[in-house]
Amino acid sequence: MAAPRSPRRERERERERPRGPATGGDQVHSWTLLTGQALDAAWRLARGSVTAAVSLLVATLCYFRRLHLHLARRLKWWIGYLQRKFKRNLSVEAEVDLLSYCVREWKGETPRAKLMRKAYEELFWRHHIKCVRQVRRDDYDALRSVLFQIFSQGLSFPSWMKDKDIVKLPEKLLFSQGCNWIQQYSFGPEKYTGSNVFGKLRRCVELLKTQWAEFSGIKDYHKRGSMCNVLFSDAILEYKLYEALKFIMLYQVTEAYEQMKTNQTVPSLFRLLFSRETSPDPLSFMMNHLNAVGDTCGLEQIDMFILGYSLEVKIKVFRLFKFSSKDFVVCYPEEPLRDWPEISLLTENDRHYHIPVF
Repeated sequence: MAAPRSPRRERERERERPRGPATGGDQVHSWTLLTGQALDAAWRLARGSVTAAVSLLVATLCYFRRLHLHLARRLKWWIGYLQRKFKRNLSVEAEVDLLSYCVREWKGETPRAKLMRKAYEELFWRHHIKCVRQVRRDDYDALRSVLFQIFSQGLSFPSWMKDKDIVKLPEKLLFSQGCNWIQQYSFGPEKYTGSNVFGKLRRCVELLKTQWAEFSGIKDYHKRGSMCNVLFSDAILEYKLYEALKFIMLYQVTEAYEQMKTNQTVPSLFRLLFSRETSPDPLSFMMNHLNAVGDTCGLEQIDMFILGYSLEVKIKVFRLFKFSSKDFVVCYPEEPLRDWPEISLLTENDRHYHIPVF
């Protein structure tokens, strides 16, 4: 009887026997393993390529972003440079929406800001003012605001100017009325000019006469507007026109003073002017008030009366800081002698003026 085989020897003999062909299960396992390894290698390769592509894309975007910011800054600089170089420096700006201007200028909740917002809303809803034209803030802005509207509306000469050659008025004051003190007239920031004052005043008044005649002869509103843009971007011409207006005011004050000396009837505004301690006569008015206009101060209220009377226009002023009072809307002069044309201004402080557009 044969002895039983050891399990250990049986396993060793099994290993020593030649193996037969692999079964179907082994083949599937091998293919699965190879496929997984191939996919894993492909994924690692693809992941590396994608990472590199994303990094390159991010670097490219960062570069173009920095380039865009750099070009934007350079373009902004060049636009500002070209605007400063070629754009006319208008002393009367284009129309802007009234309420938008108010929101931009009067933010916050201070009592004054609230008052101004209410005043602007009153102009918009009750007085039907839709836009505003900002006027350069200097000591000529009241004269600028008035003259701009006279020219842009094509208003005609005052009646008294039609009867006189206003170019000869400087010499008339000197030779006919003995006003040799006119040599102390100051042209804004310019001080005493001596004997040259007559020639300079004559040139200023002649320019005013020429420009006024030209604008009043143009019937097309848009053409007058274009011409105003040209004129009110030339500081030298503007300066001469405003000095001519100052002289016209001085001439009217001198005429009224001479009439009062002969007991003639004059408008009450001149009696009020001469009742002040600082302007009892034309010389005092010139030295203490008019010479400073354009230099250290603008027009006072009494000056606005004289300006309206001299140019024969009714100057209607909306004084926003006087909102909800009887002085919110005032006219210079209060009672025009005739049916004079009306122009409008608005002010926030009685020092600087802007032009309302209805």
